Amino acid sequence: MIYILDIFGTYVFAVSGAFKAARHELDLLGVLVLAIATGVGGGIIRDVTLGYTPPAAFQDEIYLLVCVMGGLIVFFAAGKIAPRWDCVMFADAIGLSVFAAIGAAKAQMYDLGGIGIIMMAAITATGGGLIRDVLVREIPAVLRADFYATAALLGGVSFIVAGRLGYSQSTQLLCAITATFLLRILAMKYNISLPRLNRLPKSPSKLTQMRKTKQDTEISEK
Repeated sequence: MIYILDIFGTYVFAVSGAFKAARHELDLLGVLVLAIATGVGGGIIRDVTLGYTPPAAFQDEIYLLVCVMGGLIVFFAAGKIAPRWDCVMFADAIGLSVFAAIGAAKAQMYDLGGIGIIMMAAITATGGGLIRDVLVREIPAVLRADFYATAALLGGVSFIVAGRLGYSQSTQLLCAITATFLLRILAMKYNISLPRLNRLPKSPSKLTQMRKTKQDTEISEK
């Protein structure tokens, strides 16, 4: 079941990456590159970080084929899929949830501690999107918008909590998937996001220079 969900999540992420390529009017190769990068990028980063090589995406070619299929579907049918973007985002939430749970489980297999498990959950779920945005020279969405990476992080936390309570790995996976999915859906429905850093009026160095100038002026006036 987890394998099927993993393939489904890979496909949905590939479609998301392909749509990013469509927004930038890339050619067919560009569409496929972004589809593959988004679909399997997070898993590859996770596997390389854990020392699991070759990464799963290269051991099982189904992952790459699914990405290519998603890219081709978007290339030839983007106009028909776009009006149903809400359905794609719902499926994307499922993919995020599954990837977060699988990342946490794989980290646990390598005996990582709590922080490592949480980080692997987030990296697996968001790494592909990060690579996608960097390739098209955008600030990664996980750093500037939505309750996305945070949902994956909290999914990793729920995986750990379930384990500490003595539940089996299957139950841990279910808890992580459920927590991540519900948080992501609620964030989309109620437009929840983390607080943003307010823009500074000037650069930190300029503000420091202004402060020192003001202090020097005050001292001279005394």
